[in-house]
Amino acid sequence: MADSSTQSITIDAPPDRVVAVICDFARYPEWTEALRRVEVIEEYEDGYASQVRFTIDAQVMTDEYVLAYEYAEDLSRIEWHLVAPSRMQRAQRGSYDVVGNPDGTSTVTYTLEVELSVGMLGMFRRKAEKMIMDTALKQLKHRVEAPGATR
Repeated sequence: MADSSTQSITIDAPPDRVVAVICDFARYPEWTEALRRVEVIEEYEDGYASQVRFTIDAQVMTDEYVLAYEYAEDLSRIEWHLVAPSRMQRAQRGSYDVVGNPDGTSTVTYTLEVELSVGMLGMFRRKAEKMIMDTALKQLKHRVEAPGATR
């Protein structure tokens, strides 16, 4: 498996609002630029998604893949992994850790490791991972902090 990359961001909202946006997979295409379609294909008894199909079109890369999700009991950690290799990915593992801060904000730490099916120099892969994570965290922050975003 590839080395993992980690980035964090502070969001001006309590953890429950952040988690509500993260877990609302069907609405991801509204705020995540590269995602064209997201479909929850399996749920746990409590209604949280257990498997989600993503269709991504990032201009230089298109792919369709299914991620399996697991959640900490208090929803402070959301983890996922690639169910089966896709056209572009051999493996993917990731997580969001959401921690409430005393000032009412939340710190979200995003960890991601992706093994691509196509060859890519390590330097370029790390740069791509950083760009993906940076964009994902900024888009999440914007969505959570937008008025009425989690309603």
